[in-house]
Amino acid sequence: MAAALRPGSSDVDAGLFGPRSVTWQMHGDPMMWIAGVRALYLQALHPLAVRGVTQNSDFRKDAWGRLIRTARFVATTTYGTIEAAERAGARVRSIHRRLSVTDPVTGIRRGVDEPELLLWVHCAEIASYLHVVRRSGFPLTDAQADSYVAENVVSARLVGLDPADVPADTAALAAYFEKVRPELADTPEAREVDAFLRRPPVHAALVPAREVIWGRFAALAYASLPPYAHELYGRLAPAPAVVTRRLRATGRALRCIPPKVRWQLPPKHILRAVERIGPGSRPSPYKLRRNAAILDSGDGPGAAWRAAGIHGGGGREHLPPEAGGEWRTPG
Repeated sequence: MAAALRPGSSDVDAGLFGPRSVTWQMHGDPMMWIAGVRALYLQALHPLAVRGVTQNSDFRKDAWGRLIRTARFVATTTYGTIEAAERAGARVRSIHRRLSVTDPVTGIRRGVDEPELLLWVHCAEIASYLHVVRRSGFPLTDAQADSYVAENVVSARLVGLDPADVPADTAALAAYFEKVRPELADTPEAREVDAFLRRPPVHAALVPAREVIWGRFAALAYASLPPYAHELYGRLAPAPAVVTRRLRATGRALRCIPPKVRWQLPPKHILRAVERIGPGSRPSPYKLRRNAAILDSGDGPGAAWRAAGIHGGGGREHLPPEAGGEWRTPG
């Protein structure tokens, strides 16, 4: 009988990303929940993608289930073993192969696993995770932001995309959004998603908590969208400086909750990963600061992004701009 692998040994399966990756550190941040809601808002503006959701599921009755399943997929692919991540990807691909959607323009039935739709969903997620977490004060250099986008090409492969077709840095991600923007629209399905996210159905006893807690989180996620998304939805948002202040305040508050408490939420992917790999694998933004000088030396993947004038943050000297400063990220 083979001996059990010891945590910290070189033979332990650290998953697709591993503790040295930007993804490993960033996905442990509590602002990922608000980032996930922003991603839903953004994804719903693609007419065909949002139809794929509303035509193939009872979004009104199972919206919470969809949110949880998405969160579990991200957690599994980030902190699970390689086998678990590949298995999760295979499940997603299998489901998508069986589903189709009617194109609102041509009336033709199309598969929901078409690359165009999968790429939109992927890019909206990655851009939203990066934007919200970074803008809320999580320390990332420009090079580390590029590394995050590049690392998650593997996530795109899991859902069925050809890695060669997926943006691998922030400049490519920004170019993708510029290209796809003319296709976005405020459809009846997008308004349906908007209405749900603003006031999701809950038990009567939970309505006050929904207004006080969820309402604020959803409003902050919406406010962090790019201006063109606000225009399409037809709802105003606070000034960018106000949004940045609120994101940073919310980030500070949520990060005051001890990680071990936050990580107790089911299904405890991070705790299981730390138990499997060892205590040195605990996600922490401070580990990224140690690597910042190497990644942001000027020769790394962030150099082209900085030259293009897309700004961000990282470390003490590279934190996101103070409220009122310039903030531009893809998507």
